[in-house]
Parts: sequence; structure tokens; C-alpha cells
Amino acid sequence: MVDEPDVVSVAERALSSVPPGAPLAVRMRPLTLGEVVGQQHLLGPGAPLRRMVEGSGAASVLLYGPPGTGKTTLASLISGATGRRFEALSALSAGVKEVRGVIELARRRLLNGEQTVLFIDEVHRFSKTQQDALLAAVENRIVLLVGATTENPSFSVVSALLSRSLVLQLQSLTAADVQELLERAVADERGFGGAIAIDDDAMEHLVRLAAGDARRALTALEAAAGAALDTAGETSGPVVLDLATVEASVDKAAVRYDRAGDQHYDVISAFIKSIRGSDVDAALHYLARMLTAGEDPRFIARRLVVHASEDIGMADPMALQTATAAAQAVQLIGMPEARLALAQATIHLATAPKSGAVIAALGAAMADVAAGKSGLVPPHLRDGHYKGAEQLGNAVGYKYPHDTRDGVLRQQYPPDDLVGVDYYQPTAHGNEREIADRVSKLRRIVRG
Repeated sequence: MVDEPDVVSVAERALSSVPPGAPLAVRMRPLTLGEVVGQQHLLGPGAPLRRMVEGSGAASVLLYGPPGTGKTTLASLISGATGRRFEALSALSAGVKEVRGVIELARRRLLNGEQTVLFIDEVHRFSKTQQDALLAAVENRIVLLVGATTENPSFSVVSALLSRSLVLQLQSLTAADVQELLERAVADERGFGGAIAIDDDAMEHLVRLAAGDARRALTALEAAAGAALDTAGETSGPVVLDLATVEASVDKAAVRYDRAGDQHYDVISAFIKSIRGSDVDAALHYLARMLTAGEDPRFIARRLVVHASEDIGMADPMALQTATAAAQAVQLIGMPEARLALAQATIHLATAPKSGAVIAALGAAMADVAAGKSGLVPPHLRDGHYKGAEQLGNAVGYKYPHDTRDGVLRQQYPPDDLVGVDYYQPTAHGNEREIADRVSKLRRIVRG
């Protein structure tokens, strides 16, 4: 583990490099591992990220998570606390030339015994050519790569680079984490040094507005505190930052959510139950409350996608497409425009016919699997695309449905123990009314 004097010296060097006029979020960036809040699943004793920060790990990493969760901070700590040199590139502006320049510089440093941490922000925006330019340097540890991305690296990072890196997923900060950061910014000399105090309602509102994003929380605090200090002028004690000042500064109205979080869960529960109950007006009311309170639109979108299958399903198959499109709109467009897509999806789902047949069918099937009712795959359904498969009886006797006029024929598909089991039970609602007749006919033909 890194000795405390080394950690302090690193912190002092980092602090001295921050200009006094820098944004609050920059001034309050954690200087030591002890100042990092959240991500305990990655920073607990023996966890991979903690080992890297303490200097006992040397793997390249891809930090994957929402904005404002500490990706840049952790990259800096990996560099600073282990005495490595730190180089930062943004995928928005850097090209192959810049990448190769940093690698050549790192190669020369390595001859003098210095290792370089290369931090690449928005690494998912690098083209395949740019990512390939990193491969040899990462594999030979000429650089220790720390890539930050808000997108799943399994889909945005080339497989060769992915296989040479640890993928560590960061989580949105909790309300308690955000409040701790705000309280530290109020008291710390890097922040306001006790010049302001935040009342409970203002603190609650700032935490809600942050939606788990540390940078957003500190930016809102800086705007509100600046307004409060300008208005107060010369005072003998700390200036109290109240809810009205926060609202005026960040242009958001507060909707009451209690600090224990009950209202957060109560409102989303009421939202989903209103959609399930087909009350479109109540659903829109709860949607408006969440949006006004600064609820993360991605959270709302996720709940709509889940609800589309859970409570509507095949009664209106288009509901899932609408909900998924709304979730994509939230990602591509952002707020405030994306609220219209959320409203459209809410109206579609609330007015759609309802069915719980999808969740019931999957639940019944999974219950049988959990109970050990699996059985062997019938031989005629097994893979026959390899040498020797026919001798094992695999794929022998399989009947190709498209060879028949109707495209369906009698054939056993489930394992022996599950022949005749009906998992899917269509309702008589919406599109499932027609599906019910078709499912019945298909079962008669397939089972003979």
C-alpha cells in the first residue's frame, strides 16, 4: 500500500496545479482515495481498482458508468498515487497521430524507469483504427490505459482491446454520497470554507437535481451559493442557502420528496400502477412530478420499457417498441426535449390493452427450470453442423417446417418431461385475442 506521506505529497502537487478560479467541481475533485465517495464495490479492500490506486495492480482498465461518477478522478488517482506520469486525451479531439505521440513519449520515459498512465475520455468514440493503434502499447505495458466511457464497452470497444483490459462498471452516486460531497464543498477551503450553510430543503433539492451526478451537484451548488453570497453582502456569519435561492439559481421548481426517499419510490410506484390501471391522466401527473423534481429521465425510461412487457406484452406488441424508442430518445436527445418522448410512451402504455401473460409465462418456465425440470434436448433438435454429429444421432429425423404448405408440422420440441406443458396463456385483451386462437391451433398441430 502507498505510504501516507507519498499520498499527501501527491495531493499537495495536485492541489497546487488547480487555479483559484477553477469551477467548484474541479477544485473539489478528490485528491486521495479517502475522499472518493461511492463505488465501494470497486474500492473495498482487495478490490481491483483499489489495488491499482495503491500501486499493486498494473492492468489497463475501462471505467464504464454514468457521467459524474468519478471516472476522471479515479484515473488521476491511479496515476498520482503510484508516481506514474499522467497523459490525458479526449476521443472527441484526438486522432491516431496524437495517440502515437503519447505512446512514443511513454516509450522514452520507460527507458528511464517511468511508467505512463494514458487516460482517454469518451474512449467509445475512438474509431477502430484509433483503438487498434493502442493495442501493442497496452499489451506490452508501455502505457497503462485508463479508458472512460458512458457506453457499454462490450459494444463500443474492439474485442482485442477489451480482452487486454479490466472492465469496471461504476454506479450512480447515492443520495447520501451526493450529500456528503455537497457538505464537504461547503466546509472545505477548496470550496466555500464555511462561508455558506445549506438548509435542509435546499440540500434535499440539490441532491434530487444531481440524480447521482457529482459534477451536476457541485455545479448547481456553485451557482446557488454565488447568488446567495452576492445578495447577502458583508455578514458576520455563514450565509444560509435556502430552497428559494436554489430554485431561482438553477431554474427548477422543487417537488416534495422526503429525505428518506419514500416519495421517490411512492411516485414511481404510483406512476406504474396508474399506467397498469389505464388512467392516462394520473400517469401524466406523476410523470410531470418526477420530471419537475429532476428525476433522472433514464430511470423513468427504464421503468417504461419494463412495464411494456410486464403489464402489456402481446396485448399490444408495439408498446415495447414505443417504450424502447423513448429510452433511445432520452439517450440521443437529452432533456428537456426528451420529456415529450417519455410523455408519448406514457400515453401509449396507459391506453394500451393490458396483459400479464408474458411475465406469467416466463415465471412458470423459470420455476420449472429451477425445480430441475430440464431434461435432454431431443436428438433431432441437436446441432448437426460438425463431423461425427450424424453418428451420434444429432439432427437425424429433424423435419423442416418450411417444407410444408402451412409452415408448421407435428414434431416434438420440448424435453420429454415437459411435453404438453402450456406456459403461455394468452388473455382475451387486445392483440392477444387473435393470438389465443392461433396458439391453440399451433399446439394441436405440433403436438398432434
